[in-house]
Amino acid sequence: MKRLDEMLSKMRNAATSEAPSGTSPATADDPDEAAACPICRGAGFVRRPYPVDHPRFGRAEPCECVLREREDQRRERLTRLSNIGALARFTFASLDPAGRGGRDPAFAEAIAAARAYADDPRGWLVLTGPSGSGKTHLAAALANRRIELGHPVLFMVVADLLDHLRAGYDTDDDDLAFDRVFDQVRNAPLLILDDLDGASGTAWAREKLLQVLNHRFNLALPTVITLAAPPASLDPRLATRLLDPALARVVTLGRAGDAAYREVGGMSRDRLAAFQFSAFETRVPGLRDEERISLEAAFEAARRYADDPQGWLVFVGPNGCGKTHLAGAIANRALERGRSVFFAVVPDLLDHLRASYMPGRELPYDELFDRVRTADLLVLDDFGAQAATPWAQEKLYQVVNYRHVSGLPTVVTSDRSLEELQAANPRIVARIADPRAGAVVAIIAPHYHLGRAAAGPSPARSPRRPR
Repeated sequence: MKRLDEMLSKMRNAATSEAPSGTSPATADDPDEAAACPICRGAGFVRRPYPVDHPRFGRAEPCECVLREREDQRRERLTRLSNIGALARFTFASLDPAGRGGRDPAFAEAIAAARAYADDPRGWLVLTGPSGSGKTHLAAALANRRIELGHPVLFMVVADLLDHLRAGYDTDDDDLAFDRVFDQVRNAPLLILDDLDGASGTAWAREKLLQVLNHRFNLALPTVITLAAPPASLDPRLATRLLDPALARVVTLGRAGDAAYREVGGMSRDRLAAFQFSAFETRVPGLRDEERISLEAAFEAARRYADDPQGWLVFVGPNGCGKTHLAGAIANRALERGRSVFFAVVPDLLDHLRASYMPGRELPYDELFDRVRTADLLVLDDFGAQAATPWAQEKLYQVVNYRHVSGLPTVVTSDRSLEELQAANPRIVARIADPRAGAVVAIIAPHYHLGRAAAGPSPARSPRRPR
């Protein structure tokens, strides 16, 4: 560390030395400091040749190198405080106006909206679209532009935010305490919440998010939100705020990706959008411990499978226990990642295959059968409820065997026990229950809405839950 008298000496030299460049350098006695800046030679201050009557005549002023350093330091500090991390490399310049893969004609409009918001953040900007559609890149580019302009911003992935808040209950560090973190998030000058619907759908998580968003909604604080599902599929208390036309603008990305979804049996794309992991409740009132544990285990198995879909995942359990919801959440995650999904209710699928043999059908049998067999992800919902004719058994076996041999991700739901399925469909169960190719997850919780009283003496034959 330099001595104080040395620093003062440099300031005096900076204030009295002459320089032909129009600024006065400090001493050049120290070669290292002279090399640091050719103007002030490391002093950090210069005397500019103002006229005698100028109010700054004779005063030492910061050198250009100091001014540049301070700007860099400010930007570095804002970047650090923003929590942007590795996303600091994401800028508007690195975005393709045609969207990822050049398939989204609306992406240029989204870039323009994000740019305008970055220059003048007012109200809320909601970016919705499947994974890979570019919404996180847009949000990060917006944050980096605000930092470039010298303004603070806080970027938080919602799942990480909830982890920080939970940890804040059990820490002695005042900076990490729950109240302090929660207050910083609620009152940030500009808050960006990434992946709003990707957090665990517990009652506690929903309540904390609602408190944050309700506070910012009431004060009209600038907020950017990204989510995969349509805002209307969220908790109504959140949805009404994200869709308020007086405050929020919703920009939808990846519209072209819907063509990758096919269904037979009534699971439309709009209906499927409501089946998100964030909307699945594992702490249903009145559950016994073993029932709750089975529901939580199924939820975690579905989340892991959605992150890395390989082989088979089979859910067995009573109607209404949440099997279709979990299968739908996995399908949504696959669509977000640009994969094709075929969602088939098995009895309806077999009816469609039979009907496709008839002449004049819009979709011939071979084409429909091929779409089912080769989809990136196939969901066979309500397996076991189909008519057990030899023809039906053979068609299902052909589909299952093809996907088993090809290793294509397949999710199966059934209200029959594995033993019942084995007795009725031995060849098929030998494929879908192969432990080398996947996993079978049993849910013993009763009907999701009607409770245990409706389950009856046999959990496997409970009343049907609406999908």
